[in-house]
Amino acid sequence: MRKQFLFIFLALIVANTSQAQSRTTRIGYIDMEYILENVSDYKEAKSQLELKAQKWKQEIEAKKLNINKLKENLNTEKALLTKELIEERETEIKFLETEMLDYQEKQFGADGNLMRQKSALAKPIQDQVFTAVQDIAEAKNYDFVFDKSADLTMLFSNKRYDISDQVLRILNRTEKREQLTKKQLKEQEAKENRENEIDENPTLANRQKALDDKKAAREKLIEDRRLEQEAKKKEYEDRRKAIQAEREAKKNGTVSEPAKTTETAKPAETAKTSTNTTETAKPAVTGETTTEPAVNKAEERQKLYEQRKKELEERRKKILEEREAAKKAKEAETQKTNTTNN
Repeated sequence: MRKQFLFIFLALIVANTSQAQSRTTRIGYIDMEYILENVSDYKEAKSQLELKAQKWKQEIEAKKLNINKLKENLNTEKALLTKELIEERETEIKFLETEMLDYQEKQFGADGNLMRQKSALAKPIQDQVFTAVQDIAEAKNYDFVFDKSADLTMLFSNKRYDISDQVLRILNRTEKREQLTKKQLKEQEAKENRENEIDENPTLANRQKALDDKKAAREKLIEDRRLEQEAKKKEYEDRRKAIQAEREAKKNGTVSEPAKTTETAKPAETAKTSTNTTETAKPAVTGETTTEPAVNKAEERQKLYEQRKKELEERRKKILEEREAAKKAKEAETQKTNTTNN
């Protein structure tokens, strides 16, 4: 409650200061939970700690099951036991319950192992975050920087004042500084400065978002055209191979059929039979039976091409719809910005 009053008091001071002075008071905030969740070292250590916590929970559940089993056995055998044995078992059960509760408090209490290890994990990163926040505040003249995830209640916070991503970029740059050359480091810093300018200026942010959307749509359209060209090329190759296979099959069929007939013909009628077989042979039928699998494959490829063509057409329609939706959203955002400025 005291922190809420402190926040209101600070807000009033800021309002009065902004009215009294010509310089605008600059306020920013960070989300410590968001920053921690996006630091790889913290995420790995947190997952290991969660495995430990899971193991502790399983041990507590085993202790509870054992206690419940002892209680059920006591209730079942109570009529057969003496008063001293009943009191002895009840004392044992009470001791086990106390031991289980103490173990639970030790692991999951307010000052338990889980909380202490979480604090130990977050402490080094929090120190880095505080240093980064101070650097940003000094460089960009922030008067106040709050932590959104702390106990301090923030009923509303505009995203444009969130500097969490800037802090993350500083942390990542510090981590990768040793791996980058001077040229790469310079390019990285220029990129980060550009991103910081975009974060601070909503107009630039909206413009950058529109450019990114256009770029993504253009890349998607190029990819779809490339896939369509590949499909056409593959279809052409399949047809060429099918025609070539059909020609080879026909050629083989016309050679083998006369050879068969000449072998079975009578010696006296060799010339006549060879002439008749040349006229009456059906190489087309032989070629058709030989090339039937190739024709079937060509039909299957044609169906596959038609299916791909249909998918590409649907994807193109979807891209156009997304582009139209992005355009409408941009117009709505522009109208909203103009209304706010007015």
